[in-house]
Amino acid sequence: GHLWLFRDAGTNDGLLVNQQELFVAAPNVNKADITLPVFTLKERCLQVVRSLVKPMDYRKLDIVRSLYEELEDHPDIRKDLQRLSLESSETLRNGILE
Repeated sequence: GHLWLFRDAGTNDGLLVNQQELFVAAPNVNKADITLPVFTLKERCLQVVRSLVKPMDYRKLDIVRSLYEELEDHPDIRKDLQRLSLESSETLRNGILE
């Protein structure tokens, strides 16, 4: 079957399907529960700040420097696809080596 990633339309944050980040459509799967993941407090705070502050104004905030970079690192489906691809390659490699 094909692979599916689900995103929040407003924030582009990843969603879970059947408690997984990646959903594989298969003939024997007849249900897909799409849910929000449990975000850390820091992740949730970054989401809220992104929703309230324009990206060009992030560096005007009186916060620690490392948070500027994290705010600027918006959720991106391409980055998630690359990460998932690397993770699955690593899993396959580890399975072959064991």
